[in-house]
Amino acid sequence: AEAVPDVLFLSPVISYAAEGVLQPLDDLVATTDYDLEDYWPGLLRFTTYEGQVYGLPRDTGLEVLYYNKDIFDEVGQAYPDDSWTWDDLRAAAEALTVVDDNGRTERYGLAMEGGKYPLWILQNMGGIVDDVDNPSTCILDQPEATEAIEFFAGMMNDGIAMRPAELSQAGGDAGVFSSGQAAMIIQNASRVSQFNAADMNYDVAVVPIPDGGRRASSNAGAAWVMSALSDNKDAAWTFLQWLQGTDGGQRIYTESGEILPALKSTAMSDAFLGSEQPPVNRQAFITEGENGQVGRFFYFAEGNELNGSVINPALDTIWAGEAAPADALPGLCEQ
Repeated sequence: AEAVPDVLFLSPVISYAAEGVLQPLDDLVATTDYDLEDYWPGLLRFTTYEGQVYGLPRDTGLEVLYYNKDIFDEVGQAYPDDSWTWDDLRAAAEALTVVDDNGRTERYGLAMEGGKYPLWILQNMGGIVDDVDNPSTCILDQPEATEAIEFFAGMMNDGIAMRPAELSQAGGDAGVFSSGQAAMIIQNASRVSQFNAADMNYDVAVVPIPDGGRRASSNAGAAWVMSALSDNKDAAWTFLQWLQGTDGGQRIYTESGEILPALKSTAMSDAFLGSEQPPVNRQAFITEGENGQVGRFFYFAEGNELNGSVINPALDTIWAGEAAPADALPGLCEQ
């Protein structure tokens, strides 16, 4: 028989937990006083199935606003700060966009992957379904969600934000930000090391929110898990605790420069905040993490299929400018 790994790194944990191949960790946590309260708000929801924790997330993929300081300086645009609203973001994107004499866009104000759209909805006090654990109703056709999708699609339709299909063809957000094809992107901490290696003059800020809205990052990330078939569960748990400790794996991964650590204690230590590498305003990650909202991700086993076969294809027509949100969203919900 093939050897089964004792410890694995994977996502989505809920899908594997539903198959019965992962070891629930609650009893091990209880016997060792491992501190689950040190994780960002909502983060462990991503690895919890039927009330049991099945994985310990390595990091959290919440987004911040990256901005190119050289481009902002070139057009005399003030840098983003904690007070920025959607209106400020839109006005800045307009000011930063450059169109040549032939009508071709040389530089977009903003580039963001289409799949990050729930950020706008949650900021606007809306949601995708009524209950992310056990849904009965689609609420994408409600005013809060419709307004948010109109805001994002509107920037694309007005030529100040890149359409996701064009973004993919141009090498993704890291590519267009590095090349100056986009002045701002909204992305997680994974891009930091690449931009630092390129010696870019950039910083980050919290993501602007609508008037009357809220900060609404979503804490989620791939996790270390234990195989239910492991013959070495005690040793595997010892290793998991080291991987997920501020003095162990969390510090090593954080100091490599590519993650916002899953543990608040690591994020608020010198391993993250004390880094002498850009971005300067690392506090933006902390602020977003502390205000994490549940609602962007589905915590039921069929969630991935629903996204892939129903929701995303319909939204792609909106991002492409082929359908108006108010026209397309009721049909999406009905489907």
